[in-house]
Amino acid sequence: MSSFADRTFTAPERIRNFCIIAHIDHGKSTLADRMLQLTGVLDERSYRAQYLDRMDIERERGITIKAQNVRLPWRVDGVDHVLHLIDTPGHVDFTYEVSRALAACEGAILLVDAAQGIEAQTLANLYLALEKDLTVIPVLNKIDLPAAEPDRYAAELAHIIGCEPADVLRVSAKTGLGVRELLNEVVRLIPAPTGDSRAPARALIFDSVYDTYRGVVTYIRVMDGRIAPRQRIRMMSTGAAHELLEVGIISPEPKPSDGLGVGEVGYLITGVKDVRQSRVGDTVTSERNGATEPLSGYRDPRPMVYSGLYPVDGSDYPELRDALEKLQLNDAALTFEPETSSALGFGFRCGFLGLLHLEITRDRLEREAGLDLISTAPNVVYRVVLEDGAERIVTNPSDWPGGKIAEVYEPIVRATVIAPTEFIGTIMELCQNRRGRLAGMDYLSETRVELRYTMPLAEIIFDFFDALKSRTRGYASLDYEEAGEQVADLVKVDILLQGEPVDAFSAIAHRDAAYGYGTRMTAKLRELIPRQQFEVPIQAAIGSRIIARENIRAIRKDVLAKCYGGDITRKRKLLEKQKEGKKRMKTIGRVEVPQEAFVAALSTDEAGDKAKGKK
Repeated sequence: MSSFADRTFTAPERIRNFCIIAHIDHGKSTLADRMLQLTGVLDERSYRAQYLDRMDIERERGITIKAQNVRLPWRVDGVDHVLHLIDTPGHVDFTYEVSRALAACEGAILLVDAAQGIEAQTLANLYLALEKDLTVIPVLNKIDLPAAEPDRYAAELAHIIGCEPADVLRVSAKTGLGVRELLNEVVRLIPAPTGDSRAPARALIFDSVYDTYRGVVTYIRVMDGRIAPRQRIRMMSTGAAHELLEVGIISPEPKPSDGLGVGEVGYLITGVKDVRQSRVGDTVTSERNGATEPLSGYRDPRPMVYSGLYPVDGSDYPELRDALEKLQLNDAALTFEPETSSALGFGFRCGFLGLLHLEITRDRLEREAGLDLISTAPNVVYRVVLEDGAERIVTNPSDWPGGKIAEVYEPIVRATVIAPTEFIGTIMELCQNRRGRLAGMDYLSETRVELRYTMPLAEIIFDFFDALKSRTRGYASLDYEEAGEQVADLVKVDILLQGEPVDAFSAIAHRDAAYGYGTRMTAKLRELIPRQQFEVPIQAAIGSRIIARENIRAIRKDVLAKCYGGDITRKRKLLEKQKEGKKRMKTIGRVEVPQEAFVAALSTDEAGDKAKGKK
């Protein structure tokens, strides 16, 4: 085996690190496929569409969830170059994956659909790239579509980025038209990585995944120095030291290599089973004569939406805990802690970045661990100040304090909506109904407008996106980011069955929307809960005040079936006996709520009801 000094590394001036940022369905994964084929790392036999989307759920939904990286060889003017491509997600819930990918790059391809133009989430990711001083190459995709308007959207892109319309490249990722020229432009425009190869090793961890057989696989970008197999390394934030069992590159499958030099992107395997020892954003250095200053990482993603996850079968609780722990190894943004519910039993309070993140996580748990789950209504994080000055953080309606409340603070977001100008009125009406405040409006072109609103996060996470899409015939796009908190008039709505609160159905709502939630939930439960031997009142209450009520009528058993005519007193006696029995049952009886009722009531939100109404 050759010594460390003899190893050959790719010269940094021959390396180009770049990522593709785009809206959902604008063709990121298809463009990545064409690049894999053009550079020859993927032959026809092993090709499949959306090659870098490795998870089944990504392929089924047609979206990218995990950022993927791949090393591509490319020859320009007789000189060999190495391109590191990082394919990123487009949905707002996975912005943290994009920010991690950007930290490992010097440039970004801004990919825009030539038939739709730039969308809100693309704009948000573009600003992330510009904040990090990345070189941005604007590209219009799908120019072969009959509905494509490349000239119009090239002018729009040029206006946003500050370049000439002629500088916007035009490609068709589907047919491969213009992709070769795009790769040449990547080499020409994106700067080579800079770093000191003689300095102590420093590498940024931008992702880590858990492999059942090999433990944690850590993806890194080397900034200074060199990293090679059998070297002892140290994680600078945790201080944990490990021996490197394998160092390699991904092209497009993992391949062991002699090591990684300045500017190179690859993976490390140390045999560690705990992903917490390989934290994303941490700096890897050598244990002996290592670096003293860590690289500037990025802040951990903070959960914005909380929901309880409970197994339908209570005996599956240990399996759910194991499945969540495994999933957290691949998903740094997922947080969870145990909680109990008198109605649902043992489960976990989980933190997510948004509703799609919740949906994907639940889908993966059910699919990968074979669990049947109930998820409670999603909540955001509230800060409650009591009259005695004490503060409570509330992520669950059951944590709502019972004392006198002085103020309640709710999280707010800056929302950006991009849509055709004809829908301005309907968008403004929707945002105002959701307690939004207009912060500004800009015309991107004669036919497209950007609206900026400050809105409560709680109003966005449920069905705002669906309502926006239906009101604008699918043309509007939405992006949002945290913007602090504001005081709000919020209350806890309890649902009572037979006078007893059922914690699983409780919710925190704005006072103006509380009545709507109460009537909706009581009406729904009246349909879902089977009739009992006695009459059951379903009530919605704010504190001690009842705001809505429905009744489930008692089952009437025909006690007169055996009476064939005869004396009326015999019938009266049987009916009185039945009445007394029902009265006695009502005082001792508890309402039986079937599991299916919880599943239906908690999974069918307002958006689902509206969809049913349309059918």
